Amino acid sequence: MNMIKLSFILLLIMNSVGCTPLKPWQRGNLALPQMALTPDPLEFGLRQHAAFSKESTSGGYGGSGGGCGCN
Repeated sequence: MNMIKLSFILLLIMNSVGCTPLKPWQRGNLALPQMALTPDPLEFGLRQHAAFSKESTSGGYGGSGGGCGCN
């Protein structure tokens, strides 16, 4: 029982360390191109267009195609 309490306290401490407010000048580090989910938005858009044109699915991005690539 004591080990469970200790584990819970350590978990709370580890989670609270990551919740720190950022200063405006520190936010630039998070806006680097390496931090983006899609580093090249144009290439991502072209890949998405090709995928939903070929498969007639959009993966939750809206729109559909017929498989001929004419949309």
